[in-house]
Amino acid sequence: MLELSADRILSWIPAVLIALTFHEYAHGWMALRLGDHTARLAGRLTLNPIRHLDPIGTLLLFVVGFGWAKPVPVNPLNFRGDMKQGMMVVSLAGPGANLVLAFAGAVILGVVMGIHGMAGLESPLGSVLQAVVLVNLILAFFNLLPIPPLDGSKILAGLLPGRQTWLYSLEQYGIIILLVLVFTGAIGKLWQLVIMPAHAFLFDKVAVGIARFLLF
Repeated sequence: MLELSADRILSWIPAVLIALTFHEYAHGWMALRLGDHTARLAGRLTLNPIRHLDPIGTLLLFVVGFGWAKPVPVNPLNFRGDMKQGMMVVSLAGPGANLVLAFAGAVILGVVMGIHGMAGLESPLGSVLQAVVLVNLILAFFNLLPIPPLDGSKILAGLLPGRQTWLYSLEQYGIIILLVLVFTGAIGKLWQLVIMPAHAFLFDKVAVGIARFLLF
């Protein structure tokens, strides 16, 4: 479990709001591009974070470092073209948006460090940008797990042949499965093997690289 210090909470609040909001907005935006207006009609095609927060998923992001937002409603029957492939594209949009935000956060952090040096990391803006990078990586890779109702399950269903009704039938147990994986520590492997190496790359290669370029 992660330490809930006051500084961490203050820096993570804007980062979590940004990450969750753009994740769900990307789902709704992509669905709309494919012809489905369900998210728009439900008032979920918005950058208002309150519309996207899931109480349990948001709390877990702060407490254990993994979490989720309230899923945007999507009706694949409204898609133009193949429904299965459309659903896969819509599902990819959320994690994709988080990866873009993580990269953008690293770029801006590099600029801050280039202007203020390493002291920029300790500034309020630097702390928030560090949180933006990490939280977006967490949300992206966590949601790629092939466990319903996470995006990874719909991406997997789009890659496998057939209708994959067995996979969707697990959705009613999805949150229970996720909570078991989180609190038993099994899901910590994702942190060690994927999230931290990705975070190290964005900080060392992107942020620090840009800072050095600006300083010299």
